[in-house]
Amino acid sequence: MESSFIRAVVTGGASGLGRATCEEIIKRNGQVVIFDSNIELGKKTCSELGIKSHFVQVDVTSESDVDQAIEQAVENLGSINFLVNCAGIAPSQRLLGKNELMTTAQFQQAININLVGSFSVCRAAINHMQHNKVDDQGQRAVIVNTASIAAQDGQVGQAAYAASKAGIVGMMLPLAREFSRIGVRVVTVAPGLFQTPLMEKLPEKAITDLQSHIPFPKRLGRPDEFGRLVCHIYDNHMLNGELIRLDGALRM
Repeated sequence: MESSFIRAVVTGGASGLGRATCEEIIKRNGQVVIFDSNIELGKKTCSELGIKSHFVQVDVTSESDVDQAIEQAVENLGSINFLVNCAGIAPSQRLLGKNELMTTAQFQQAININLVGSFSVCRAAINHMQHNKVDDQGQRAVIVNTASIAAQDGQVGQAAYAASKAGIVGMMLPLAREFSRIGVRVVTVAPGLFQTPLMEKLPEKAITDLQSHIPFPKRLGRPDEFGRLVCHIYDNHMLNGELIRLDGALRM
């Protein structure tokens, strides 16, 4: 499938890695529907990206919300042949805190948004993707889910976050194998340290310290580097059932 025919849904598309992905898709003359929970930021982003973008407010933890949003995306685009799941949270909390234990509800929040949310959007999207026309290689669509290097290198305080991202990695190969019969590829990207709104909230000294652990290039990743990789995955038919670390050789 050529990039100019991209008809994409990007969750978490109003900021950070999701927005960079939307920008890259539009650069390639594709169209995108942004799913995000932040209505003000979503509308602002959509306005800045122009006529090839649409915005739908979505709570990815609500199955009915997701189902309705996918239906709306199909109405806007005609069909969906590219799904990029970027929506997520990055909680940092020790199970055995100084003053209190992490609650089960706090653990479940990360699982529900990061893992169940990604599954829920995949579930709703594949129901439409299976009816797409195939390209010259028998492909109907591509799904890219966003994990994190924490899925393999989780640090202290990342039990919930790492578990949620490891779940995304774990469901990739079964889905890639299941969807192979209908010509849909599934790939997961595990970013390292990137310039995102969350990272920008850290003190400059903390950012400098984090960068020092990255072998090369010795800097934070740029969101456009994530977006370009995601679009390459769309273009490269042999990438399937694969976890790609995008981290400058960082091992925490």
